[in-house]
Amino acid sequence: MDKEIKKQTVEHMEKAIEHLNHELSQIRTGRASTTLLDMIKVDYFGAQTPLKHVANISVPDAKTIMIQPFQPNILQNIEKAIHASDLGLTPNSDGHVIRLMIPQPTEERRLEIIKIVKKNGEDTKVSIRNIRREAIEKLRAAEKAHELPEDDRHRGEKETQELTDKYTSKIDEIVVAKEEEVMTV
Repeated sequence: MDKEIKKQTVEHMEKAIEHLNHELSQIRTGRASTTLLDMIKVDYFGAQTPLKHVANISVPDAKTIMIQPFQPNILQNIEKAIHASDLGLTPNSDGHVIRLMIPQPTEERRLEIIKIVKKNGEDTKVSIRNIRREAIEKLRAAEKAHELPEDDRHRGEKETQELTDKYTSKIDEIVVAKEEEVMTV
C-alpha cells in the first residue's frame, strides 16, 4: 500500500475515533464531569466566551460540579448560560460559586442515552467505511496512472480492510464501555 495513502487513512480513522470519544464525553450519565460544560458559552463583556475561560470548574464529588468565576460580576451570566443550554441542570448559587447537582437518570432515560450512544457509534462506523472507500479509490487511481502495480493495489486494499476492521472493533469497544457506564447506577 502506498505509504502516503496509508498514513492519511490512519490519520482520518484516528480523528473519527477522537470525534466519537469527544461526542460521548458530552453525554450525561448521572456522573459529574466537567466535559458536560464544554459547549457552554458565557456573555463576557459582549463576547461569547467558553465557560472554562471565565471560571474554574471542578468536580468535588460524583454528583456535583462546582463553578467558581474568576470575576464575581459574571456569576449571573454563567447562570443564564446554563439555563439556556439543553443540559437540563439548575444552577444553585451562593453568590460566590455555582453548584450543579447531577440527578441520577431514570431507567427510561438511560435507555434513551444508550440509543444515542449506539447512533454515535454507528455514525462513526459509516465515517470509517467512507474513509476506506476513499483510500481504495486513491489506490485504484494510482494503479490507473501506472504509479502502483496491481499486486500493490490488491495488498493496499487488503491492508485498508484490515485497518477498517481494527477501527470498527475499537468503536464497538468504546460504545460497549459507554453503555456500561450509562447503565451503572
